[in-house]
Amino acid sequence: MTCLPKEPSGKKLGLVIDLDICVGCQACTVNCKEWNAGGHSNPLHDKDPYGGEPDGVWFNRVHGYEVTSEETGNSQTVYFPKSCLHCDDAPCVTVCPTGASYKRSEDGIVLVNAETCIGCKLCSWACPYGAREYDDTQGVMKKCTMCVDRIYNENLSEDARVPACVSSCPAGARHFGDLGDPNSGVSQLVEARGGYDLMPEQETKPVNKYLPPRAKQHMKEETGKQLKKQQDGPKGLMKLLDQALSW
Repeated sequence: MTCLPKEPSGKKLGLVIDLDICVGCQACTVNCKEWNAGGHSNPLHDKDPYGGEPDGVWFNRVHGYEVTSEETGNSQTVYFPKSCLHCDDAPCVTVCPTGASYKRSEDGIVLVNAETCIGCKLCSWACPYGAREYDDTQGVMKKCTMCVDRIYNENLSEDARVPACVSSCPAGARHFGDLGDPNSGVSQLVEARGGYDLMPEQETKPVNKYLPPRAKQHMKEETGKQLKKQQDGPKGLMKLLDQALSW
């Protein structure tokens, strides 16, 4: 079986996803598919894409849920993006019989070597998040690569060296950075907003974090207070109104 890095670095590249502002537009899933179809894990095959039962390999999926508050009875739609969480204690790595699934010591990213993967699917059974994708056209497992061929690409401008899903999010709900550095922007965001692990009871120590939705009524009340105190003229007033209406 495969071992996790014995001496991992303190660097942990990952995503922070804000469930409060994700609008479920699927831009992240589409751009992820487009980039990775020609990147590290290419190709990402589709089956019967225009038929009655289309299927294929997708690294990022967005689920929609209707959530009702136990306190107020109010409901709201929450969109929940999910992909590989690049866990520190990744069970998909330790069950791999060939070493094809591995965790990089230099940045914590979990990858699959298609050259040594035998398609046994043990990693998909071990992953509690359902983040593994089996490509039955090639007979190998595939997964989110954190766009490793993009974030280190020096031919791109520095601001473009982020995962495809982050670069395409129109709402700014996705953030990328070093979660091993407590002073990084993503770590401070997690601290400020009470970011949490997905299914912590699994004890996989996922690197990616989620920011919880905030109470919409509270946000509307705060906006109302800001409107009353607004002193910078019509332009600023319209900006706040636009924000309020977007909720």
